[in-house]
Amino acid sequence: QVRLVESGGGLVQAGDSLRLSCASSGRTFRAMGWFRQAPGKERKFVASITWNGGFTNYADSVKGRFTISRDNSDDSVYLQMNDLKPEDTAVYVCGAQWVASGNWHAPAEVTEFQYWGQGTPVTVSS
Repeated sequence: QVRLVESGGGLVQAGDSLRLSCASSGRTFRAMGWFRQAPGKERKFVASITWNGGFTNYADSVKGRFTISRDNSDDSVYLQMNDLKPEDTAVYVCGAQWVASGNWHAPAEVTEFQYWGQGTPVTVSS
């Protein structure tokens, strides 16, 4: 059974860092990524990485602060978040792409991912 389990969220102050982890089971995906969703708002792209090649994609709002990485040995993906800001507050959800079409790229759309974890909350206080 495919499962994605996130961990590492918490309550931090602005400027702090967190490292999120997403452990996957069941299969190796073409790409994995992170989205975040604040209450009452839509799920928005944060970062993604392809399994082969390690191509990455970042939302402009986190570029330069967040770094996505993966461990091919255990099919895990990580999100190092530095210089956290209050606007980063959200539930961070791990997504996995099993089916892909078109040219090779690190996906950034919700519709490009087929599996999702339950999320890990991140709260950044000012």
